[in-house]
Amino acid sequence: PQMADRLTRIAIVSEDKCKPKKCRQECKKRCPVVKTGKLCIEVSPAAKLAFISEELCIGCGICVKKCPFDAIEIINLPKDLEKDTTHCYGPNTFKLHRLPVPRPGQVLGLVGTNGIGKSTALKVLAGKLKPNLGRFKNPPDWQEILTYFRGSELQNYFTRILEDNLKAIIKPQYVDHIPKAVQGNVGQVLEQKDERDMKNELCVDLELNQVIDRNVGDLSGGELQRFAIAVVAVQSAEIYMFDEPSSYLDVKQRLKAARVIRSLLRSNR
Repeated sequence: PQMADRLTRIAIVSEDKCKPKKCRQECKKRCPVVKTGKLCIEVSPAAKLAFISEELCIGCGICVKKCPFDAIEIINLPKDLEKDTTHCYGPNTFKLHRLPVPRPGQVLGLVGTNGIGKSTALKVLAGKLKPNLGRFKNPPDWQEILTYFRGSELQNYFTRILEDNLKAIIKPQYVDHIPKAVQGNVGQVLEQKDERDMKNELCVDLELNQVIDRNVGDLSGGELQRFAIAVVAVQSAEIYMFDEPSSYLDVKQRLKAARVIRSLLRSNR
């Protein structure tokens, strides 16, 4: 039974909440597996975080209830996901299982609650994050990653990304960080990025003409969002990715942004 349950759960310890020097380490003291002499939960004197062994964890949930800072989360996974880990940032962190498959001529939407891996999936598909298949200690090389995806559409996709046969552009999730990376006014930046002669049309569609002469650092949240969408849309690429394109926008503006994203299909056929 223990082998059957192996690797079918994730133990998450929040870096922000876990304070082993400010508690009595209730997680370790109350863990029934630790009481049998196994190192299921370890907290060394110098540790900044508790470490939970996902292989030894039996999913009892006692540590979750007893932690005074609510720093622990135990997630039981379906057993068929046991071998489908795409990426893991480290011990006791979230794991991304499987990947969505982008297809030519289609808009693929990812919807879900915060923290389920949408941004991580986009970074992997954009070629900005190399998937480690869950092996954060000895990450695989690209040849092994391509072999892992052999027989699926993702093998050809990643091969083309690596060979620069596919250009992917991604709109960042946090648009409030854009002023730190982009200098100049709205019109200048869009003119500089415009590879499809679409600047004027997009400025109308995304209501940017009223801020065309404004410095990027002076834009509001909604203006930054529409500007970021426009910067991606004016560029020429095979794959366009928009991470959270609706934040800061009202319903009418969200519909316009969705139409702009949909229009990229027609103009690239």
